[in-house]
Amino acid sequence: MTEKILLTTSTSLEGYRITKQIGIVRGITVRSRSILGNIAGGFMTIFGGRSSIYTELCENAREEALQLMIEHGISEGCNAIINMRYDANEVMNGLTEVLAYGTAVVVEKID
Repeated sequence: MTEKILLTTSTSLEGYRITKQIGIVRGITVRSRSILGNIAGGFMTIFGGRSSIYTELCENAREEALQLMIEHGISEGCNAIINMRYDANEVMNGLTEVLAYGTAVVVEKID
């Protein structure tokens, strides 16, 4: 990604005025755990504590969905995305969908 856009979970950007609302943009990825990841993750759940294997999988999925959403926004002509959210659903056992979505807008800095 070469273009920088503003991104917020808020419905507005302080110091900026929304001049155009483009609409909803989203990025979606579907991830599965490998058999080795499931085995290692299973051992982690037996002993308790933080599961770094699943944490890394979740973080990578969220980052990929976020980048896809930003790319979608840029392709639609936005320079900011407001009201950004994540959602995740299990498509089937071991297969998870991660969705990043928000409202693409054009903003200008208020002087």
